[in-house]
Amino acid sequence: MEIRRIANQAMLAANRKNDLKIIAVSKTQPPATVYDAVQAGINVFGENYVQELIEKTGYFFDHNLAQPEWHYIGHLQTNKVKNVVPYSYLIHSVDSIKLAEEINKRAEQHNKIQNILLQINTSGEESKSGCQPQQATSLAAQIIPMNNLNLLGLMTIGTFTDNETQQRKEFSLLRNKLNEINSTLKLNLKELSMGMTNDYPIAIAEGSTMVRIGTAYFGNRNYI
Repeated sequence: MEIRRIANQAMLAANRKNDLKIIAVSKTQPPATVYDAVQAGINVFGENYVQELIEKTGYFFDHNLAQPEWHYIGHLQTNKVKNVVPYSYLIHSVDSIKLAEEINKRAEQHNKIQNILLQINTSGEESKSGCQPQQATSLAAQIIPMNNLNLLGLMTIGTFTDNETQQRKEFSLLRNKLNEINSTLKLNLKELSMGMTNDYPIAIAEGSTMVRIGTAYFGNRNYI
């Protein structure tokens, strides 16, 4: 597959081992398309919308199919957490202590340790979610003691641009923030979710361990 080939080349150029997870972003795609993707060998999917996550997991349940690994990567409101925790292997978009507390509460109800990432706004764009970089270490420190959360690392949505200097600036900011959190809090967080179809080779060069690929897998989306 071309995406994996390009990713492997970027890993090799960065002298990195194969510690990269490619997440197929399936938002707006019907459940049957996700099933076809599973049949083609893809088993990790990212969803942005709660209702779509419910519909797609329901499709697999209804057809007695094994669930793929679901990642929730969209902005998450606290009142929707109860619908996401039962299905998500990893929630990428935790950006406040209020949201973390709600996820922790719902995870406890399901007797589950919920994997999460902190979303950091590395671009400074008001339209993007995520806590400010200077808040990240404090937020991580408050989350670590929560019994039903497992903080794995950080996530960002980079600026949609062809300017490689800008892309690298934002990705390196996230990497450096992870190093700061690990050093300050004596942790060993490893995951960096950054990079999409337009910039994932650069994100890999800057240390990404998870890339979120939608268009390159499924084509341009048809928004209604």
